Formats: sequence, structure tokens, C-alpha cells
Amino acid sequence: MRILIYSPAFYPSIGGLETLVSILAHEFIAQGHEVRLVSQTPSKGDERFPFKVIRQPSPFRLLKLVRWCDLFFQPNISLKGIWPLFLTFKPWVVSHNNWYTRADGRLAWQDRLKHFLVRFANSISVSRAVAAHIAVPSTVIPNTYREDIFRLMPEVERDRELLFLGRLVSDKGADLLLDALAKLKACGLTPRLTIVGGGPEKAALHQQAEDLRVHDQIDFAGIKTHSELPQILNAHRILVVPSRWHEPFGIVALEGIACGCTVVGSEGGGLRDAVGSCGVAFPNGDAEALAQTLADLLSDPGKLSVYEAHREAHLSRHRKSEVAKAYLQVFEEAIWHRRIEKTSARESLGSSRL
Repeated sequence: MRILIYSPAFYPSIGGLETLVSILAHEFIAQGHEVRLVSQTPSKGDERFPFKVIRQPSPFRLLKLVRWCDLFFQPNISLKGIWPLFLTFKPWVVSHNNWYTRADGRLAWQDRLKHFLVRFANSISVSRAVAAHIAVPSTVIPNTYREDIFRLMPEVERDRELLFLGRLVSDKGADLLLDALAKLKACGLTPRLTIVGGGPEKAALHQQAEDLRVHDQIDFAGIKTHSELPQILNAHRILVVPSRWHEPFGIVALEGIACGCTVVGSEGGGLRDAVGSCGVAFPNGDAEALAQTLADLLSDPGKLSVYEAHREAHLSRHRKSEVAKAYLQVFEEAIWHRRIEKTSARESLGSSRL
């Protein structure tokens, strides 16, 4: 199969979607398919990929690439990249990894257009919540994670209680976790919390910790490299993902589970799919419920082993080979349906001429 991936952002840009696209492209190659990737991100000249990466192609070259492929794949709809489909009628698959709205939930004209165009795509949704959001038939295929990096490290002592890992912005809810920590202290529980990450809310969180008198329980560890994160995760028992907003999925939860953490995460959106049976959910934005959930786990550490027992079964469907196979099945079905449509169209044209 000749697969053309249109990903406006790609290496050297680094983010969750860029990482997912890279993993999938590598795995498609490993499973015997030919891949070319189109990106609008300029190169740094140090890239080594087992597939061709075409940067900022001209309209003529993009059209030529679309004609080359058996299937055109977009991770999220990119309006700038779909025009060649109107000239080539190639099978089009879109994986939906986010919400098609503005940050405040409004629908701009671009979002409305995407919701309209998705009717003509073969859709993959990263979670059940995203599938409901796009409101068209969709195959739910969860995200994968970097299983070669995030894994159990028996040599690391798991001697710390709570971990927050993420950007220090209001949407990610680190302040809710500090409120919960203060509520736990009022009940006589004083677990240690490590906060890994940076962002504009850092100073406010330091001040909040001082005001709540829990600063001595917190290690503000700052930003850590990817090579450091697995060791940090392996040193903690509970990863807390207290997002205020509804996460479309939540790869950080998978990374924590892979490193042996029980995850406590907000229940709205797709984060619940990422956590599965390897943790506990609480209502978004509810610091009281978060504190109660943490108190339950901290007071009875034996409960953590119940969630840990589901680890391998949960992670098995998130392995990169399994996720790529599921994507390829959707690709093959899209190609087959397009062939059927073309055959039916030819037959109809022949009948009309008779």
C-alpha cells in the first residue's frame, strides 16, 4: 500500500501529534507499506527517516504526490491540504485527535467546515468522546505510546507517592491538586507531591502552596527530558492527571501506566479511555472529589495492586504494532470501498449509454 501522510507539523517540531505520526509512519514501513510524508515544518537538516519527508511542497508537487498514493491520510483535518482530493478522488482517512472547536468551545467557520467535510472522510477517533464529538461513523482506535522509553524499571525504587506531569497552565489543573493536598493535610494525610513541568502558572502555584501551607510537601522539579521521565514515573506510586478541560485522550496516562503508576484522572473527555481499568476517575474541576479519591488510595495502598493487575491487558491494545494494524485495516477498507464506488460508477455509466 502506498500511503501519503499529510501532517502540517512534524519533526523538528515536537509534540504529542508529531510523535504519534512518527510512530505510525515507522510502523507502517515495518509492516511492509510504502510511506511518504508531507509537512509544512522546515527541516533542520539532521533528519533520518525510513520514509521520504517532503517539506513545503509546491501545489504541483502536492498534487503529484496525491496521485502517487493509494490512500491519503491526515492526522486531524487540515483544510490547506485537502484540495488535491477534489481532483484525484483518492481514498481519504482522517484520525481525529482533538476537538474541532476554539479554546473557549466556540465553533469558528473553520470548525464548521471541518465538521461538514468529515462526512466525506473515513474516520478514526482517538477516543469514544472524540467519536461522539465528530458525530459521524468512526472507528475508535486509541493512541499508542513510546513503549521503548516508558517501561517498568525494577532497579528504580518506588518510594514516592504523588506525581503531576504536564504544562503548568490552568487547563491542566495543578492548582486543583494543591487544593486537594491541603484537604488531605486537614485529614492527617501528608503525602509528598512531585510537580514536573513548566509554564506561566509556576509562580502562582508556588504562592498557592505557601498560602495553603503545603509547600514543604512539594518538589517543584521543573522541566525534565524524555530520558529522565521514565525514571521519575517509576519512582512514584500515583500519577495524578487533574485536567480541568476535557482531554481528547491523554497519552501521559499511558506513559504512567507503562511505568507502573496507578492513575487518578479527571473523567470528562477521552482521558477515561486512556486510564481504563488502571486507575480512578473523578469529576473535572472537583478538588473535594480528588482529595477523597487520593485519601482512599493513600489510606489503603493495597488497592493500588488491584489497578496494577490490569496493566498488561490494558497496554496490549495500545502497543504500536497493534495500533498500526488497526489503522491499516481502516485504510484497506477505505481503498476497497473506493474501488467498489468506481466499479459501480462505471457500470452505471455503461448502463446509461445502452
